[in-house]
Formats: sequence, structure tokens, C-alpha cells
Amino acid sequence: MKNRIFSLSFLLLFALVLSVNAARVDTLLVKSPSMNKDVQVVVIAPDGAKSAKNLAYPVVYLLHGYSGNAKSWIGIKPNLPEIADQNKIMIVCPDGKNSWYWDSPKDPSSRYETFVSDELVKYVDTHYKTIADKKGRAITGLSMGGHGALWLAFRHKDVFGAAGSTSGGVDIRPFPTNWEMSKQLGEFAYNKKSWDEHTVINQIDKIENGDIAIIIDCGERDFFLNVNKDLHERLLGRKINHDFITRPGVHNADYWNNSIDYQLLFFKKFFDKK
Repeated sequence: MKNRIFSLSFLLLFALVLSVNAARVDTLLVKSPSMNKDVQVVVIAPDGAKSAKNLAYPVVYLLHGYSGNAKSWIGIKPNLPEIADQNKIMIVCPDGKNSWYWDSPKDPSSRYETFVSDELVKYVDTHYKTIADKKGRAITGLSMGGHGALWLAFRHKDVFGAAGSTSGGVDIRPFPTNWEMSKQLGEFAYNKKSWDEHTVINQIDKIENGDIAIIIDCGERDFFLNVNKDLHERLLGRKINHDFITRPGVHNADYWNNSIDYQLLFFKKFFDKK
């Protein structure tokens, strides 16, 4: 009987320790001055990330795809809190609506480039114990979010030190009628210059080799595979080092649940080197 009581007490104590050390999941409303509205953001932070007594943590900004929201990634990868805790990293998931993470030239109320790369980064660095430097920041995402992550990183290499894309729409122009992009840029037929200027593949002249650690992956049966291969070839042409991975898979949550493990490992290695 005493042994059973001791065992139960030990298990309760062990569970308590796990709960104390578990990553916390905060669902916040973050004010965007540029859009004059609150934006929902999910922050996954190791225990102690709000305490000044603890070490500063690196941050991975994780962007959802078209029709997603701030909670999409934790739905795709429910064990993100455990991963954050094990690797001592923060994960920040903003709601980007269907913005493609641009500051829209057509809709002045849609300024998600400014929000993520400036307003949100400042908020997170102010309210959590972070490494407030590009050496402690990475950004990645799926599909529309893969486009958004590289778009933001290439244009704000002073903010993000590493970037990734999984199943990313890295060249939007082959898909002129899809995913409400015309609401942000205007119809393709009448706004080709704007479409050229707002696609990731035309932003690589803004970076040099070594500016950003880059990882790109895409499924072999994904409809974005060819544009990802094209981006890979253009990066090679500019002699910009990057990891490029294709593996069996399509454009779905099963693929992203698997691929994000490799991307977070890539970012962890980047943070550890710095």
C-alpha cells in the first residue's frame, strides 16, 4: 500500500514538473498602427519567456496559407508547444488573412508586410524575453505563407536572419485568377508590372550569398513544384547558398506536418551557430 502511495505521489510530482516546464500558448490581439486594427496572434513560448531572469529565446515566425488563420499551424502540428520547449525557441503565428503578406498597392487597409516585419516583431521583442536581433529570428510558412516568409525575409534581411518556405507559391504569375490575389494587386491583365514586382522570385536581387540562411521544400506532386524548382535554379545562378528539398507529397497538411520538423531543425542549427 505504501509503495502504491509513493508511486502515485511520484507520478503526480512528475506531471507537475512537466506542466511547470511546458511551453505556454498565448492567443493575443496585437495592435497594428498601420492598419488601425487588432490582429490575432498565437505565441508559443517556453516557460519563463516572459521573465527577465531567464535567457533570451530565438523566435520563429510561422505563417499560415490561404484561408488559414493564426491557429492554423497549431492545428496542423499540435505538438508545436513540445517542440518549442524542447528546442528552447519561441514560435509566433500571426493571422495574415488572405493578404499574401504584402502591403497591398490596391488596398491601403491591408499592410501585412509592415505588420509582420515591423509592428509584430517589435511587440514580441517588447513583451517576451527574445534575442532581439536577426541572428535570433527566422521566418517560414506554408503555401501563401511560404511566399510571405521569403517575401518578407528578402526585403527585410536586417530583421530576419533565416527564412524558409514549404509548398510556397514563390512565383504567383502562373496563377493569375487564384486565391484572391487580384484583390491585392488588381487584375493580372491590367497590372502585370505590379504582379512582377510582388512575386518572391523577382526579389532575389535584394540579397547576396550569406545574407540569409534559406531552406525551401516542396512535394513532388504539389502544383507549386515547378515554381519552386525555378526559384532554386535562380538562387543557384546567383550563387546564393540554400537548402532545397523535394520529397513525396502533395499540397496538404500531412506534408506540412512532416516538413516543418526539418525546417525547425534547420533554424535550430542556425540559432546555435550564432
